[in-house]
Amino acid sequence: MSGWTVRPSVESDWRAYRDLRLEMLVDTPIAFTETLDRARLHPDEYWQGRAANRSPASRLFGAVAEDGSWLGTMGGYQTTGMRDPLLVGVYVTPAFRGARSGVTDALLDAVIEWARPRGERLLLEVHEQNDRAIRYYQRRGFHLTGLRVPYPLDRTADELQMALPFES
Repeated sequence: MSGWTVRPSVESDWRAYRDLRLEMLVDTPIAFTETLDRARLHPDEYWQGRAANRSPASRLFGAVAEDGSWLGTMGGYQTTGMRDPLLVGVYVTPAFRGARSGVTDALLDAVIEWARPRGERLLLEVHEQNDRAIRYYQRRGFHLTGLRVPYPLDRTADELQMALPFES
């Protein structure tokens, strides 16, 4: 499908990224560790900083339509002391979900390319009730590691760790 491209975000993307972030928190709140109410409180400078991709320890990618709107986003994150990078902030707007559009796969491919030289595998944490996401990750080669961590917004639920090993 044409009409969009996947690329690292730049500071001038901040409004489109903010709009998509607010959409994602409405659409799938269990997939993120931030609430919509909290996200709405962030000043413009916060969104500008997130979109700017200034840190070598993280990379935010957007699937950007020709009109500049964002159709999806994924990011990679790795701080000092982390052995393997982490996939974060995964979201694709409903009209562009599924294999036919290719948006989700293209975003994940971009994060994998960024992450590959940074570790032996790409990790992620997914809410235990997010079956659609778990199935997608499994189709892409991720497997459950057995590690469960409490979901920060509801300690009665867990996030499941999944890993995609990189070929040597």
